[in-house]
Amino acid sequence: MYIRKIQGPHAVSLPDGSTMTRSDLPSPDTTRWVASRKAAVVRAVAHGLLSAEEAIRTYSLSEEELSCWTDAVEKHGEKALKTTAIQKFRETE
Repeated sequence: MYIRKIQGPHAVSLPDGSTMTRSDLPSPDTTRWVASRKAAVVRAVAHGLLSAEEAIRTYSLSEEELSCWTDAVEKHGEKALKTTAIQKFRETE
């Protein structure tokens, strides 16, 4: 069995006391991005589990897409990542 060497930590502690590991992240071949998967990637980048560049490369995201997700979470919380809530939050800006 081979263990793949990765850059960065294998796990990080979140402010609520829970631990997030790389196994908590969505699969790299994810095509259906629900709010919980987006939130996991944003949380991983924000707390240092993944770098933004690594997230963009791994999940085939654009810089703008990841930036939009991050901004939405900072301004309105993780509920803003739901597709049905986008219009509501855009109206308040």
